[in-house]
Amino acid sequence: MSHSTRREFLENSMFAFAAAAAGSVAPQVLQAAPAASPNSKLRVAVLGVNGRGGTHISNFLRREDCDIVAIVDPDEAVGQKRVEQIAGKQGSKPSFHKDLRRVMEDPNIDVISIATPNHWHSLATIWAVQNKKYVYVEKPVSHNVTEGRRAVQAARKHGVIVQCGTQSRSHQSHQEAMAFIHNGGIGEVKLARGLCYKRRKSIGPRGNYDVPASVDYNVYLGPADEEPLTRQRFHYDWHWQWNCGNGDIGNQGIHQMDIARWGLGINDLGDRVVSYGGRLGYEDAGETANTQVSIHDSGDKRIIFETRGLETDGIRGAKIGVIFYGSEGYLVSTSNYSSVTAFDLDGNPIKTFKGGNTSQHFDNFVEAVKANDQSMLNCDIEEGHISSALCHLGNISYKLGETMDTAELRAALGDDEQAVESLDRTVQHLTNNDVNADRTPMALGPALALNGKEEVFVGSHASAANPLLFREGRGEFQIPDEASL
Repeated sequence: MSHSTRREFLENSMFAFAAAAAGSVAPQVLQAAPAASPNSKLRVAVLGVNGRGGTHISNFLRREDCDIVAIVDPDEAVGQKRVEQIAGKQGSKPSFHKDLRRVMEDPNIDVISIATPNHWHSLATIWAVQNKKYVYVEKPVSHNVTEGRRAVQAARKHGVIVQCGTQSRSHQSHQEAMAFIHNGGIGEVKLARGLCYKRRKSIGPRGNYDVPASVDYNVYLGPADEEPLTRQRFHYDWHWQWNCGNGDIGNQGIHQMDIARWGLGINDLGDRVVSYGGRLGYEDAGETANTQVSIHDSGDKRIIFETRGLETDGIRGAKIGVIFYGSEGYLVSTSNYSSVTAFDLDGNPIKTFKGGNTSQHFDNFVEAVKANDQSMLNCDIEEGHISSALCHLGNISYKLGETMDTAELRAALGDDEQAVESLDRTVQHLTNNDVNADRTPMALGPALALNGKEEVFVGSHASAANPLLFREGRGEFQIPDEASL
């Protein structure tokens, strides 16, 4: 083991309405009742309450100006349990629905709070704003690029406030740290390295499993493809299958992607993306990469995003975080979102930014709703869309990849020193986990050229890549086209 340098020492020490008959359609767009006045209580429906939905519930319960009036979850066992919990704390019992279309059509609901699996985020947002509901939607705001843009378009068309749940946007620590970068605090910054080093174990063998009896599987799938259940654990492990999830780059990683592009000032999808990786170290029902590097170029700015699901050490004190590399120093954001530290080039801390918690992001949303002022939002849906889309772009390149051994991969990266350096560390990480990167090769995707403002691929790979920007959805759960928003 090599001895730690002084820099490393300093760095590490700092730190349902069920369809009445087959062929039912999307909810009718109604003229909803006016939103509650600033002095009235906002009536909230929470969609998806097994995991992250619990945080939504607790944050609305703590506010005296909000009432949770409806709970929606296709798993009745989960939903009814939440109903009883809320009744005990709130003093009034919310209604329960398996099908989210019921609450979309209810004029007595002001706010739709979305914590469903990823594949429902955009369509639920679109239906909500079409019915004049204010929306808080979890990250990522989409399962694919185009549906995310449709959600933004719907919000703009109907003039509805929509907040994305990337809560670091409301942390004082990050607001001040990003301003510090933008004002030249660490000099010129052209590179940010996003890190999602989060241990993820096998989810068990692929097979044919029974959907829990309490689940309406048709509603659960919604716009996703109709597929049998092939994973052992119904809840949460959908993250690692493409039909409903986006892997860890689109799960934990979107928080770091959002911070990276915020600090760099990237405001569209950029010019180029390339990604490589694999699901390595075990064979299971998962499909998404557990080891992945995505490189995003936008003008002279670059994000290198590294995802690792096996055991690993961090970089410069961070495992889940973002490192901004400046000409006069660097800045490290970690998973402790309430603290960010800037260092000089020798690794000496020069400034620490503190403050913030998750609840402030919900508070920011509620205050914007009460004022009916979109400009008050700390993370408007368009910000969430761009950050989500960058994650999707990395996955598109990866999906189009071809497996190759390490030497071939290194040769394909050419003289790109930053890319090769990331590859070398990735290979060492695999070796440390007893994974032979040559015997179990990674897939390298094509370098995809982009028109980042139009959100389409261009160039020689466009015909293969552009179809992966969108999935129209199935049957009654189709994503509306732009004209129908």
